[in-house]
Amino acid sequence: MLDDEELQALAESITEHGLQHPIVLDANGRLLDGRNRLAACELAGVKPDFTTYEGKDANAYAFLVNARRRNLTKGQLAMIAAKAGSLGEHQGRSPSEQPVRSLSEQTGVSLGRIGQASTVLRHAPDLVESVISGAIGLTEAYKTARENKAQADSAESQLARLRAEDPELADKVVDGELTLPGAWAERKERAEEEVRRRKVATTFLCETVPPLAQARGTGTALLYDPQFMLTGRAITAEVIDQAIEALTEMAQQWRESEAA
Repeated sequence: MLDDEELQALAESITEHGLQHPIVLDANGRLLDGRNRLAACELAGVKPDFTTYEGKDANAYAFLVNARRRNLTKGQLAMIAAKAGSLGEHQGRSPSEQPVRSLSEQTGVSLGRIGQASTVLRHAPDLVESVISGAIGLTEAYKTARENKAQADSAESQLARLRAEDPELADKVVDGELTLPGAWAERKERAEEEVRRRKVATTFLCETVPPLAQARGTGTALLYDPQFMLTGRAITAEVIDQAIEALTEMAQQWRESEAA
């Protein structure tokens, strides 16, 4: 859009000389060309003239007729073309109906440059308008978009790995309860705790089961003397029954793990 001073000048010109070029609409009444002229007519109180575009590609027409009036770089043209293609996609048109290829052919902007612009559109959308305005170049924006894409791909793969290792933590990341780094930190803590528990359990079993096995058939139970027992570790018939149950359970778990 023109700024206020330019728009006022256009309105005065239309008042004095009339509207020299009609405002172009598509078959559905959508404005293709003449947004500034329409605003100037309204400002001047002049009834505008309209014409209907009868070609096959209204989007390409709107792009080209406006691009020719501006001193745009190839990067700016590529970004506008990519944005036009994206808008068409959101409006339900199939890829074959997108103006991108025809825009490439008619403007001389390579499909590769439009592809770079499409990457910016997907992975650095906050830079799109800056490229179009010329504040930054497409090459610079594309570099940022590639870095963003790499980070996104990395985060996606990390989330997939986390889901395989700990679905509960992955769900918390998806739900926003945890950040991905925070989830991995908790995963590390859980893994370290698991290692600690395994060490404790292994030490306990190694200190307990082999001596019991060695005591079989030795009459050790007959030598038990309560006066030498460790504090809080009295052996009773009930404790022995519980120990037998525990060993039976261990044996079952051991067989199942070996079978697996």
